[in-house]
Amino acid sequence: MTLQPPPGSSVTGAELDALLGRVRAALPDYLADLERLVNIDCGSYTPDGVDEVGRFVAGYLERVGARVERRPDPDGRLGSTVVATFEGGTGGDTRPRILLIGHMDTVFEPGTVAQRPFRVDDGIAYGPGVSDMKGGLLAGLYAIAAVRNELGSLPFGRLTFLANPDEEIGSPSSTPHIREVAVQADACLVLECARANGDIVSSRKGIADLRIAIHGRAAHAGVEPEKGRSAVLAGAHLVTAIHALNGLRPGVTANVGVFTAGTRPNIVPDEAHLEVDLRAIRRADLEAAVDAVRALADQPAVPDVSMTIETMARWWPMEKLAVSERLVEHAGGLARRLGFEARDAATGGASDANTTSGMGVPTLDGLGPIGGRDHSPDEYLEVDSIVPRTALVAALLVAIARDPEIHATRSGDVA
Repeated sequence: MTLQPPPGSSVTGAELDALLGRVRAALPDYLADLERLVNIDCGSYTPDGVDEVGRFVAGYLERVGARVERRPDPDGRLGSTVVATFEGGTGGDTRPRILLIGHMDTVFEPGTVAQRPFRVDDGIAYGPGVSDMKGGLLAGLYAIAAVRNELGSLPFGRLTFLANPDEEIGSPSSTPHIREVAVQADACLVLECARANGDIVSSRKGIADLRIAIHGRAAHAGVEPEKGRSAVLAGAHLVTAIHALNGLRPGVTANVGVFTAGTRPNIVPDEAHLEVDLRAIRRADLEAAVDAVRALADQPAVPDVSMTIETMARWWPMEKLAVSERLVEHAGGLARRLGFEARDAATGGASDANTTSGMGVPTLDGLGPIGGRDHSPDEYLEVDSIVPRTALVAALLVAIARDPEIHATRSGDVA
C-alpha cells in the first residue's frame, strides 16, 4: 500500500515507499558495517582507529559519487576529518545546500573492544560507540545511498557529509572545517542517535568549560601558618560560590567537577586548580554565568590570593531558530507517514549542532536510530529502529532539497 502524503508534502507516497524499501533491503549490510565499525577501538586519542573508521566512511562516500578530502589534524594528535561533497547539477545554485555531520570517535580507551565486542541480543545491539555514534554515522551514509539510488542523483545544490574525529573532546580539530562548510549551508542535520523515547533534538544547552588557577602563598602549617595564603581555602569558598550560581537564570547549571591542590598536609598550599562546567539554554545566559564566575575570581575570599581563568572549551547553545521549526515539521510529518512519532525536544548535552546553530544555520539533531546509555558499558542501539530512522533521514533530505523556503533563508556570511 502506498503511503499517502499530507497536504503540501514534496515527498510522494511512492517515493517514501521506495526509500523505505531500499533501506530495508540494505539492513543486513548496515548491520555488518555496524559490527565492523563498533569493533574498532577509536577513542578520540586513538588516531589510528579513528582513521580506520575514516577510511571506511571515505570509501563508502566515494562509491556513491562524492569528492572526498581527508584533512589531517594540524597538531598530529588526532585523526583526520573526512569532508565529502556532492555537487548539484543544472540549477544547483538555486537549490538548498545541506550539511550532514557525524563523528567517528568514541570515549573509550584502547582494549575496550576486546573486553566487550559488538553483539546483538534480543533485538538490541551492544558495543562501544554503537549508539554514540556508529549507528547514526551509518544512518547518514545509507540514507544518502538510498536517495541517490532511488532518484538517480542527489537533488541539492550541494550536499556535504562531514565525519569528524574529535567530537567527544569538543571538536577542536574539526570545528574550523565545520564552520567553513556551514557558512554556506541552508540547513544542517546532525546524526547523533535519537533519545531513548524516540525524540529528535531541536535545542541543546551551550557549555563553557573553564579552568581556574588559584595562586596563594606557601608556609609551614605548624610553625608559621599565618604567613601562608591557602589556595585550598580560597578554592573551597569559590566552589561554594560557583555552585550557588545554579538557577542564576532559567536553565543555568554550574558544576565544579575537578578540584586539585596541595602536596603535603603540613604545607599551606600555594596552588589549586578547579575545572568548571557551565551550561545554559540561551547564549545571553551562558555569557552571564561566565561573567559571574569571573567576578567571583576577581574577589577571592582569602586576602593576597589571585585567580586566573582559562576557557578550555565553549559551545554556544543550539537555540531553536524560527526556521528550524520548518525542519521539525518536515521530520514529524514524514515520521508519521513512516509509522512512528518524532517529536522534538531539548537536551542538556552539546554536540556539533551547537556550532552550526550558533552560526544561525537551521539545525536538527538526534536523527540516528534509537539508542542510549552512551559512554557506559551498557550502551545500546535498538535494531528495529534502524530502518525507519534511516528512511526518515533519506526522506528528510529530499523534503529539504525541494523546499524553496529553506533555500530562501540563506543569510550568506554568518557569525
